[in-house]
Amino acid sequence: MANTPSAKKSARKIIARTEVNKARRSRIRTYLRKAEEAIASGNQADAAAALKDVQPELMRAAGKGVLPKNTASRKVSRLAARVKALEA
Repeated sequence: MANTPSAKKSARKIIARTEVNKARRSRIRTYLRKAEEAIASGNQADAAAALKDVQPELMRAAGKGVLPKNTASRKVSRLAARVKALEA
């Protein structure tokens, strides 16, 4: 257990940050699921709109340290490729 005042404060901060990061991760998963469903439906317009929604969420998460930057970029890239494949 934390003994010093600074360690106690640090423990409180960790709990607070964990809650914020959980919420961000959940939000990302929701947007990703919507994008996956739009791609699965085969409607290119819906899929493009979903991609436009999920991209800033992923990049924001990367900027905040919830996801590694390369992971967010990889996810956006793969989703964009799948949306583009719907056009053909």
